[in-house]
Amino acid sequence: MQKLSMDELNRKSVEEFRKSEKVPVVAVLDNIRSMHNVGSVFRTADAFLLQAVYLCGYTPQPPHRDIHKTALGATETVAWKYFAEATGALKQLRDEGYAIYAVEQATQSISLQNFVFRQDEKLAVIFGNEVSGVSDELLKCCDGCIEIPQLGMKHSLNISVAAGIVLWELVRMRV
Repeated sequence: MQKLSMDELNRKSVEEFRKSEKVPVVAVLDNIRSMHNVGSVFRTADAFLLQAVYLCGYTPQPPHRDIHKTALGATETVAWKYFAEATGALKQLRDEGYAIYAVEQATQSISLQNFVFRQDEKLAVIFGNEVSGVSDELLKCCDGCIEIPQLGMKHSLNISVAAGIVLWELVRMRV
């Protein structure tokens, strides 16, 4: 076994990335404090060819060196928009035909392994604040909640880890 070289990885250019067909998933980040978490989600969105990342509330926006540190250029490839209020983002997504799900531990949440993402569906996934999660106001706007099964004591994951897990599972269902 040998690691692949950069040439062998067949990485897309920025132009090739922009022209590529995207997975119809928008990651919505609401009131995220950490620039490193924001950068990490951008990097994940690039890796999985997601449609876009929407930044809402006081979530930091590019350009910023601390976002760039973890995004490693993904803010230049992944489409993104800023909304002062997440409800505005969700209204736009709903008008564009997206189903909207929060990643949250809630009554009647769907365990990630049981969630079905149909081929004909467009999906927006909300990731909330590192401490308080997705707000009650936004939960009311959702079609449901997706929950990551957790077996230990803490029952919480860093948002960048949660986003990586959920977004990969959604993309895996499509490839």
